[in-house]
Amino acid sequence: MITKEVNDWINRIEKGNYSYTDIMKEFVRFSRYLTREEMIQIKKRLEKKLNK
Repeated sequence: MITKEVNDWINRIEKGNYSYTDIMKEFVRFSRYLTREEMIQIKKRLEKKLNK
């Protein structure tokens, strides 16, 4: 289950509040706690929102 912290991070990315470097730093910080399925879910959600 994706946590509130991860959802907030995704929402800030979707609003354009992060640079690429900041996005990756935050992802590395919490990615060790995610399952493979959660990572895939996050990837799909970001691809859908950012590739419009």
